[in-house]
Amino acid sequence: MHYIIIGAGPAGVIAAETLRKNNQDAEITIIGSESEPPYSRMAIPYFLEGKIKPEGSYLRDPVTHFSNLNIKVVQDTVINVDSATQQLSLQSGSLLHFDKLLIATGSSPTAPPIPGKELDIVHSCWTLEDAHKIIELAQPGSNVVLIGAGFIGCIILESLLKRGINLTVVETGNRMVPRMLNDKAGGLIKSWCIKKGINVKTSCGADSINKNSEGLCSVKLTDGTQLAADLIITATGVKPNTDFLESSDIQIDQGLLVNQYLQTSKPNIYAAGDVAQALDFSTGNHEVQAIQPTATDHGRIAALNMSGKEVIHQGSINMNVLDTLGLVSCSFGLWMGVENGDSTELYNEKDYRYLNLQFDDDVLVGASSTGMTQHIGVLRGLIESRLHLGEWKDRLIKDPTLVMEAYMGSTQELG
Repeated sequence: MHYIIIGAGPAGVIAAETLRKNNQDAEITIIGSESEPPYSRMAIPYFLEGKIKPEGSYLRDPVTHFSNLNIKVVQDTVINVDSATQQLSLQSGSLLHFDKLLIATGSSPTAPPIPGKELDIVHSCWTLEDAHKIIELAQPGSNVVLIGAGFIGCIILESLLKRGINLTVVETGNRMVPRMLNDKAGGLIKSWCIKKGINVKTSCGADSINKNSEGLCSVKLTDGTQLAADLIITATGVKPNTDFLESSDIQIDQGLLVNQYLQTSKPNIYAAGDVAQALDFSTGNHEVQAIQPTATDHGRIAALNMSGKEVIHQGSINMNVLDTLGLVSCSFGLWMGVENGDSTELYNEKDYRYLNLQFDDDVLVGASSTGMTQHIGVLRGLIESRLHLGEWKDRLIKDPTLVMEAYMGSTQELG
């Protein structure tokens, strides 16, 4: 039996380890397209600010871990998957045969449609290679423009500031992290960043990136503002890495459509992580969730099913936890609410505190918070358990901080 995993991120590594645990004799190969050993993108901010060296981002010890488990790691790029012959074509010219395949190729940053984006001072912040280029250009006193204030952009804010740069953030939405938080919570993050010395421009986009005859670069914004720039970082979203499958007959929508076992439309081919369009716990729809907790969950479950265990994927909860210069925010599940649902919120603008709860009948289905970290674990637990709160719902409507009491009270009533 030859298991091949395309993708050397968290989903791929967890899958390989799970496969080895359940099959001691199989041949297992991980194929990664980057020059680095398997690493975590979530560690890149620590590399940017100098807390770790590149090897500090590695998921496992590349010298001993994979060889000890008899897992082969290949640095190459898959350019075609033939599901009929069960063969992979690699950029190097090699052909590999698989018995079962896991596609865990992750996602890539989307390039914003801005004239001048091809200039050599424009970079995304997605790979270790990107991080090396950013470190080279983000020198003390340099002018840095960050286009996009979503999750990716906000996790690198602190790392950039610690390099002593002058930072401007440009976001087309009317608030920061608009896909994670509502107006009030996203507005708190904006005012917090301004307080910390960042120039934040929301409801505004980049119109063009320009370079004059003296070699100086600038960004022209849609409101007419011109910003001098020594480095421009684009963080405007990601898309699943499915381009190499265009000539295959595997079913693709937004990502690779998978069933409850994380199988694609081809029984011997599975998908996990950012590239998989799998069951969403809250909506019941098949959606792409480009977050690491979902990736690792997918990798484990897919590997178990590839080993013949028949483990059903119950759906992943959409969850984000973000630390923006020390202000922690989170959102879980249906944080924007449901039709005909009830909601409650606590808002303290002065102290940067916000809590929002969303209900469907007497079940908590979504939540978001800023500056109130004590509730994070309980909020997730309440949503995942689909616990009927009964009279505790009315108490939470009056005081949303009583989430721990509501959890304890409701579970005791069940007992």
